[in-house]
Amino acid sequence: MVLRVRVSLPDRPGVLGQVARAFGVLGADILQVTVLEREGGRAMDDFTLSWPGGFAAAELRERLAIVPGVRIEGVWPTREVPGVSPDYDLLGHVASDAERAYVTLVDAVPDLVSAQWAVAVDSRTGAVVHGSWQAPGVDEMPDLTPLRPAAFSEGPLHLLSLPVKDAGLHLVVARSEGPAFHQVELDKVVRLVDIVTRLAASTADRTVA
Repeated sequence: MVLRVRVSLPDRPGVLGQVARAFGVLGADILQVTVLEREGGRAMDDFTLSWPGGFAAAELRERLAIVPGVRIEGVWPTREVPGVSPDYDLLGHVASDAERAYVTLVDAVPDLVSAQWAVAVDSRTGAVVHGSWQAPGVDEMPDLTPLRPAAFSEGPLHLLSLPVKDAGLHLVVARSEGPAFHQVELDKVVRLVDIVTRLAASTADRTVA
């Protein structure tokens, strides 16, 4: 099983090594570490772990509690495969088939931010145009489409929402397990949407010409 673990820890020498050793004692293999922020003497890191056996978030929390000042912000399964480049794969598929650019984006984006599902919503009507394979089977979404890119929560559901103006769509990405989306994750999706939009437009222009 591959897990994403979000850890808040003191930003001082040696603490990261203590956390890594605690994971090792549990038999977890660290596949990747992403630094989300460093501020006010603390850091927020996402660890991607290869985790043997069952899913035991409580055990992780208990073991890491021995490291002074360390807090686990969330533990959740991920389909992310460190060492590959799914964002590049997404852009390659968009460049080769511009007509399906936004369908491809919706299908791919959950795995890029360790989310569960995504939908594209018609900006005018609120109708769901396309959903990824785990998306809820609904014809319309509630009002989850702020005018600007945003990360927020609706009860236990954590959401990213951003307009795709050139396509008349709104992209909604959801995480039903784990912590709220970090600003770094929102920024990543905003950049991907911008590149997808540019690729789709430029490829369509060449086709027309």
